[in-house]
Amino acid sequence: MPELVIDQRRRDLGGFEVGRVLPHAQRRMIGPFIFFDHMGPVHLARGLPRSVDVRPHPHIGLSTVTYLFEGEIMHRDSLATEQAIRPGEVNWMTAGRGITHSERFERARAEGGEMHGIQAWVALPKEFEESEPAFAHHGAADLPTYEEGGLWARLIAGEAFGAKAKVRTSSPMFYAHWRLAAGARAQLPAEYPERAAYVAAGSVEVNGQRFGQGQMLVFTAGRPILFTAVEPAMVMLLGGEPLGERFIEWNFVSSSKERIETAKADWRAGRMKLPDLDNLEFIPLPPGPAAPQPL
Repeated sequence: MPELVIDQRRRDLGGFEVGRVLPHAQRRMIGPFIFFDHMGPVHLARGLPRSVDVRPHPHIGLSTVTYLFEGEIMHRDSLATEQAIRPGEVNWMTAGRGITHSERFERARAEGGEMHGIQAWVALPKEFEESEPAFAHHGAADLPTYEEGGLWARLIAGEAFGAKAKVRTSSPMFYAHWRLAAGARAQLPAEYPERAAYVAAGSVEVNGQRFGQGQMLVFTAGRPILFTAVEPAMVMLLGGEPLGERFIEWNFVSSSKERIETAKADWRAGRMKLPDLDNLEFIPLPPGPAAPQPL
């Protein structure tokens, strides 16, 4: 049985909803994962307003990990990157000492279409919190896949299931995507001290108990976990070695509260460079303590 079940909390972002899972009052992190949002599924109509886009905003002390099941998002950042992400691909942006970026739904605006995916943040180890910012895009061909007995699996990042993804990470971790046919079985190994599974679609059974879409199952260390798909299901698996306490406010993550205050002051004063190809607007620093801003 899971030691904790976290139900997503729905949030309206002014054009579509997300399901916020991490951080949670009872579990702030799973390994290095400190933020986890389920975007959609939603149909975005052709001609949707630009207010739905996520305008330029800053990050420190983390890597953002964008992974889509459906749709397309255009990423632009202060390193002069312009990169669309599509289903099965990975955009891995490491903020380090500071980066700014925007995420725009330009294809959906032009054509309409579905949007469905996961946005996660991975905290950086203390020794890398002030590293140089970086961005990497990985196509689907870069990511190991496996298929047998009604299970299709992709390793998005890290090492697990005897495979290693090409995505460069900063601490021991894993992040994987399962698709399970009805009745298919799959096992999450016990190799990491912190592990969780998020049901993105359908439902699964673990130790005789059923769990459905929008639930994250957090497991104790040391035992493999067997999943059985009650119906066709999609599951995201995540975890790794713990990093220790992290503070999170708005888009900033750090092991130091003082560093977050410095980042807030820098953004408020305009000392953080905006994306080269998207620098005509930005999201102001919210007044007072602010919840994390997705994307």
